[in-house]
Amino acid sequence: MALVDRIDSNKLRSALKGLNADGWLIYDFHDLNPVAARLIGYKGMVTRRLFLWLPAQGSPTCIAHNIDTNAVSHISTDISYYTTWQQLHSLLEEKFAGKRVAMELSTENAVPYLDRVPAGVVELLGKFGATVVPSATLVTQFAACWSDEELASHRLAAESLAEIAQNTLRSVITEIGTVSEYQVQQRVIEAMAQSGLEIEDPPIVGFGPNAANPHYDPSEDDSRVLQADEVVLLDLFGKRDGFAWADQTWMAFSGTNPPEEVVSVWEATRDARDAAVARLRTAHEAGETIAGAVLDDAARDVLREKGYADWFTHRTGHSIDADLHGSGPHLDNLETNDVRVLIPGVVFSVEPGVYLTGRFGVRSEINVVLTENGPEVTPKVPQVDLITR
Repeated sequence: MALVDRIDSNKLRSALKGLNADGWLIYDFHDLNPVAARLIGYKGMVTRRLFLWLPAQGSPTCIAHNIDTNAVSHISTDISYYTTWQQLHSLLEEKFAGKRVAMELSTENAVPYLDRVPAGVVELLGKFGATVVPSATLVTQFAACWSDEELASHRLAAESLAEIAQNTLRSVITEIGTVSEYQVQQRVIEAMAQSGLEIEDPPIVGFGPNAANPHYDPSEDDSRVLQADEVVLLDLFGKRDGFAWADQTWMAFSGTNPPEEVVSVWEATRDARDAAVARLRTAHEAGETIAGAVLDDAARDVLREKGYADWFTHRTGHSIDADLHGSGPHLDNLETNDVRVLIPGVVFSVEPGVYLTGRFGVRSEINVVLTENGPEVTPKVPQVDLITR
């Protein structure tokens, strides 16, 4: 059953009332909007303009092109098909004239992960007398929250990733002078496949100075061979059952006694990670609603106190839903000011990092499932100390 068919109409009505909106209008074209894919669960390609309407009163409806019948015919929603642009315009005017509709847009592009509707679509709806407002709270509640089944799958994926990461790093740091980043990457891919984990992009493996590049991507022709006494970063991400992503970063050192600076950077990064979780836990216990930006501040404050804030150059964490980098609230008050509230059911990464360009970098990444009982960290046992020889 598609997610759109499982949405509680009373909860939707209440959420729309909070926005003073007549309904939620979800637009898609060529997979532009992952929220639409999440709600509909396409059974084929969507190659033309599509509108899914979830009203405060009445039954959901969908407008789709005749050529995209197979992609949406499985949903129980009434579907109006069009062929010509004139037919589409007629349907839009008929259904939305005078309506206040919530859509995936972000004022001034404040949160790009929410800005999925082209200006021309907003202009067109305005021409037909509709008023468009942001749908941020709807996306969080109905598209970014996970089901119990999905969460169970995530937990399994998280434990598998943790085991693969630790086993791989313990082996790799003994292979000084013989193993390359690319070779380690391929080992991890194979281990993940054997564990039933699916991937879309390869894991990140960085030795020494390459660990200071947050999105480093080793290749077979350009890959560093491990040297003694180097930092080793492994960032791996996978999912089970086609949905439940888990995303972790583990750190090691190819020696027995890491230098004081390496230990200092590791401990600061780990403590920043844990400070974000602690801030969320405190808020939950106090019944306080909290935004992702606040948790970003909590992590960043630790690194600032330790003198490493200038080398923490990205947000603390990202939403995880049907996409590894999802549409829900991010832990971000750096790249964006994400003031969206975290609610039970959302999942996100917590991954502060310190990147000393040309020398070494450290990142520590866990995932957090926010439940009704508070934050749950995955994997169950996060990394506490560097893995060493």
